[in-house]
Amino acid sequence: MKERYVCDMTKGNEVGLLLRFALPMLVGNIFQQLYNMVDSIIVGKFVGSNALGAIGAVGNLNFLFFSLCLGLTSGIGILISQFFGAGKDEYVKKIIANSVYIITGTGIGMSIISIVFARPILTLMNTPPENMEDAVIYMQIVCGATVIVALYNGISSILRALGDSKTPLIFLIVASFINVGLDLLFVLVFHMGVAGAAWATVIAQFLSAIGSILFALWKNPYMKLKKHHFVMESDIVKKSFQIGLPVAGQNALIAFSCVALQSVVNKYGATVMAAYTATSRVEQLVQQPFGSLGTAVSTFAGQNAGAGKYDRVSTSCKKSTFIVLIFSLLMIVVMFLFGKPIVKLFVDDPNIIEIGAKGLCITSLMYFALGMIYVTRGMLNGVGDAAYAMINGLTEVVGRIGFAYLLMAIPAIGMWGVWYTNGLTWILAGAAGVIRFFQGKWKTKSVVDRAVS
Repeated sequence: MKERYVCDMTKGNEVGLLLRFALPMLVGNIFQQLYNMVDSIIVGKFVGSNALGAIGAVGNLNFLFFSLCLGLTSGIGILISQFFGAGKDEYVKKIIANSVYIITGTGIGMSIISIVFARPILTLMNTPPENMEDAVIYMQIVCGATVIVALYNGISSILRALGDSKTPLIFLIVASFINVGLDLLFVLVFHMGVAGAAWATVIAQFLSAIGSILFALWKNPYMKLKKHHFVMESDIVKKSFQIGLPVAGQNALIAFSCVALQSVVNKYGATVMAAYTATSRVEQLVQQPFGSLGTAVSTFAGQNAGAGKYDRVSTSCKKSTFIVLIFSLLMIVVMFLFGKPIVKLFVDDPNIIEIGAKGLCITSLMYFALGMIYVTRGMLNGVGDAAYAMINGLTEVVGRIGFAYLLMAIPAIGMWGVWYTNGLTWILAGAAGVIRFFQGKWKTKSVVDRAVS
């Protein structure tokens, strides 16, 4: 039973382990992005392009408000993977129990803040009046449920750190179908507009979180916790924040850079906002193989760093580069051949379709750099390189803000600078990750040797 719900990655073929871990997660992530796309398609087709732009305006804010919770759950997962790799099972259980306090506390706090400050933040982002009310409603509902997102990502991070990427997949797929059904019911039947799409997402996330937690408590041996495991230990909380806060800072900085870019997009009006929202949704789907591989590398790196097997960490990173290259080349072909039909899934306006299709062609040329961000970030976060997490976040802020204002100030580039900005930022951040990898400082970052079991 134990072998079914955990996976020891400290021995065996690196690529085989990575793919077996990443593929179930990829399926789950694709389902998740598909139901995000369904949200956008249903809203864009049946509510209107202004409503679609409103959802796009909130998208990066969602990530900003989720970033603290996501960072802390990542920190907890990194701790678990390293101590699991080191064979310290009892300490792993203590980390899991203590994570309950960290995850629920931060989730509730961020939920309250996002509800209270939704309108002022959207005003600061130059959200056009025609998009404002829908954007406020969507943000208050979706970001107000940050605690639910924290719970789902918390249990998923724990299970993945133990090598189980299948259990979160099962409940995510079920939630995806529920989300689609509720989208159709709330928007098409009850005519709830943007609020209906938001509530559909929240309810689906809640069911996914509860299902994953209950199943893990039933089946996973490391979730068989006793009362003494729940005694709060300052050492565990401290380490969770030491690793998690830099990752949260990284996520927050990346989200902030995206929010800053969205503010620039908003200045071009509802048409460009809708086109950018459509291309963002497509690229979120394209990023899923990169993201799944990056998470697999992170878990692999954490377990092997805990076991002191840094040569396996290095090999996994190098071999993952070839996987990224192959997929990136394939996506260039797809975007150049099918860009217009893809954007047309979201909207019917020919002008928006034309802009979106060209935007996809521009950014597809830089997908390889995007993939390298995920691989190097996953590996460096996995071994606990907190310094790199902040370097990565700052690089994306400098890139997005700097390139945005530089490129869009050039009349010949204008609004196309939005898409060039994303691509050039990927190149900058990808290069930073590769340089950090070859510096080798990450080989001294594991917390296991400094811990008391």
